[in-house]
Amino acid sequence: MTKLETKRLLLRPPALRDAPEIARWMGDFDVAKNLSTAPHPYSEEDARGFVTRMSDAHARGDAWCFAIVRKDDWRLVGCCGVHRKEGTHEIGYWLGKPFWNRGYTTEAVRRLVSFVFGELELHSVWAGWFYDNPASGHVLEKLGFKPDGAEQRPCRARGHDVYCHRMALTAGDFRRRKAA
Repeated sequence: MTKLETKRLLLRPPALRDAPEIARWMGDFDVAKNLSTAPHPYSEEDARGFVTRMSDAHARGDAWCFAIVRKDDWRLVGCCGVHRKEGTHEIGYWLGKPFWNRGYTTEAVRRLVSFVFGELELHSVWAGWFYDNPASGHVLEKLGFKPDGAEQRPCRARGHDVYCHRMALTAGDFRRRKAA
């Protein structure tokens, strides 16, 4: 069971006991609308299904998902992870709305990317952000991701496709940026 740490956060595999908290944060449309596969409304049953799917995908070697937990109060504030998608690897992340604008996302995703390039030894990853969620794009920019095109992506919560910016990062670029 892989656990990752930062100064303020513990990243650990999500567990079924996390379902109520995951459902609480994902039940907010302002969170769900920024993700491709999250339904809205979002129930505890949805959260249990998510945890089970992530556990199964991890067992197959297709995904590494982490609950983002604050160390000061051990509260789950979001999730992040990487999954295999059509021969590539996509990074995804979300935080509950009360925890936005505190640097948690950048801190968690920086540690995730370090894990992806260090322990998993991947050569590149990509992520997408919907046109109306530029804060997500700023997180990626801070970590050295570069624009890599755009596409229409489905958004279950909104019920239609949404214009999505793609950004990519190579292991070499990440290491150079980290060393600078």
